[in-house]
Amino acid sequence: MNGLITLQRRAGAAWTMGALLLSLCAAAHAQRLSTPLSDGWAFLPEDIPAAADPAFDDGAWSRVTLPHTWNGVDGERGGAYRRGASWYRRGLDLDAADARERRRYLEFDAATLAADVWVNGRHAGRHEGGYARFRLDISAFLRPGPNLIAVRVDNGELPGVAPLGGDFTVYGGLIRPVRLIETAPLHIELMDHGGPGVAVETQALDAREGRLRVRVQLRNDGDAAAAGSVLVTLRDARGRVVDRARQDLRLEGGGARLSDAALRVPAPHRWQGVEDPYLYRLSVELRRGAAVIDTVQLPVGLRHIAVDPDRGLLLNGKPYALKGVNYFHPGRPGRGVAVGDAEIDEDLRLLTDLGVTGLRLVHYQHPQRVYERADELGLLLWTEIPFNAAMRETPAFRDQLDGQLRELVRQTRQHPSVAVWGIGNEIYRSDEPVRALLAHLHEVAHREDPSRPTSYAHCCAADDHPMALQTDLAAYNRYWGWYDGGLDDIGPWLDQLHRRLPGKPIALSEFGAGGSVLQQEDPPRRPQPGGRWHPEQYQALFHEAYARQLATRPFVWANFVWLGFDHASAGRNEGDVPGLNDKGLITYDRRFLKDAYHLWRAWWQRAPVLHLANRRASPRLAGTVLVKAYGNGTRATLQVNGLDAGTVPVIDRVATWSVALKPGRVTLQARDDRGSSDRIEWDVTAPSCAASDASCAGLQPAAAMMSPSMGATKR
Repeated sequence: MNGLITLQRRAGAAWTMGALLLSLCAAAHAQRLSTPLSDGWAFLPEDIPAAADPAFDDGAWSRVTLPHTWNGVDGERGGAYRRGASWYRRGLDLDAADARERRRYLEFDAATLAADVWVNGRHAGRHEGGYARFRLDISAFLRPGPNLIAVRVDNGELPGVAPLGGDFTVYGGLIRPVRLIETAPLHIELMDHGGPGVAVETQALDAREGRLRVRVQLRNDGDAAAAGSVLVTLRDARGRVVDRARQDLRLEGGGARLSDAALRVPAPHRWQGVEDPYLYRLSVELRRGAAVIDTVQLPVGLRHIAVDPDRGLLLNGKPYALKGVNYFHPGRPGRGVAVGDAEIDEDLRLLTDLGVTGLRLVHYQHPQRVYERADELGLLLWTEIPFNAAMRETPAFRDQLDGQLRELVRQTRQHPSVAVWGIGNEIYRSDEPVRALLAHLHEVAHREDPSRPTSYAHCCAADDHPMALQTDLAAYNRYWGWYDGGLDDIGPWLDQLHRRLPGKPIALSEFGAGGSVLQQEDPPRRPQPGGRWHPEQYQALFHEAYARQLATRPFVWANFVWLGFDHASAGRNEGDVPGLNDKGLITYDRRFLKDAYHLWRAWWQRAPVLHLANRRASPRLAGTVLVKAYGNGTRATLQVNGLDAGTVPVIDRVATWSVALKPGRVTLQARDDRGSSDRIEWDVTAPSCAASDASCAGLQPAAAMMSPSMGATKR
């Protein structure tokens, strides 16, 4: 029988509105219960210490639903945005008839950057770090009937809490879901740094057999000793039992212990990335007699990952091209990062259609949904802690980074998609304290999980500086052709670095250029990175150059475009709008796929691709232009207003035709030898002066700021 959850609304103090009445039947008591606490929250964007008091009147506060941020507007308009403390309050009613002893926890999926929690006026705990799940045992603070939860969340510049800097908005708030978790006194551990309390280790894997070790942390929070058993079951993708292990146990009151089980997998079906993301399912049941009193279920993907300095990343012993984008967060205009599963699913659909095989999750731990879907889609992940830009030389800061790294590992190590632990990004100093801290974090990561390599995204010191070489893998953020250098510099630099560091696997962790779908210039001049003119065409040229150079260098173990989607960065004032980093292949609102997206899709997608570029460069001037298409065929044909303009080879995924345009409406139709086609229309206008007129010197055939609607499709 299911537990009955009743929403109650009462007159009087606002904190009781939306409170939960949990009337739990006896059968439901036997198992773990998870109740979302999404609505009924009162919110005030001020710091009022008295708000922890249950008697405090929050009747004038705003009512919000989680996830929530107070920076949804000011965090993406450019310039200063509110950083500091705010308060959330809600009621929680517990049925007085519930006489059974239960353990109750508040589970926060993220609270940015630090959170203090009070229950009925008593401080239940504090958590520092804005992007990881954490739990608080509130059993001792609750009472039958009405209860009051108060949460103070602070996204201020906290000296001991990472990130201390970075090119992104730090959205304050309860930015991910909150839940009430209930268990029996004897249960699987919930206070393991936000992790599931279950760890799975692949001890051996070959074509004949796989061997797994499953460790289960158990706790008895009751006063009396309790006996039970742990049943560990592995099932294949069709639900058939592969292997099972059982262990009887007895825990003293207040005690904890570890259950250890060994499982065998005959003829294992391997997790093979996007080609075959096969998942087994692990079920861990804690039983008392025949009753299941707690359970945890995890995905299991059997795979082996190695990285070779010459062959790149190896998945199950074979070279596997790790190509993708930096994925910042599933943000949306006006909502920031306070979004849900639907937005994450939309983002991953757009990225898998791009043809990525992996993602770098920057610059902090992402929602669990990202890791779950990556398992299912076969995407390999680099996931990292927010050690970004700056550091403090204090034990407290080091310990806080240790905690965030430990949370990242414990909460995500069960995912086969997770391939690399990132321990930092672009620290803007190059001295011994930085090197030592990176070396320390590398050691912490390996103590937590020796099965995965570490990496650091290096930018701002010599390529072979010791700070760049503390991790198992080296990775570099390089923007030649945008901030400095030229578009053709990246290939020779990679070759030189490979010769200089022959035993070190190297990756390109960031590369990119700004691009606005509202700004069109064909052909483009090189823009100023900090300027207000970032034409879409230059971004496409940048990526054309990088793509063809990376294609011939298989020793690069990964390349990640900066970045998948434009993202909010309050400190920026460039491109078509302040407060935005516009290097994404897709716009912040997800409405428009930039030409560079289609260029990479032509390189990465196995399905036929053909895309005519510059579709937004209209109206444009008459004259001779270079028509360009991105595709993965070998030859492409163009028609202009129904007339054949020629068949040309597709070279490095680009086909080009020189076409003389006359004023009027022009329809371009392209087809290739894989059966793909595309069509665009341009409005062509006559120039206002003769081409021989000196006043026309340097005039670009198309240089325009387009209307926000543009009358264009998402393509």
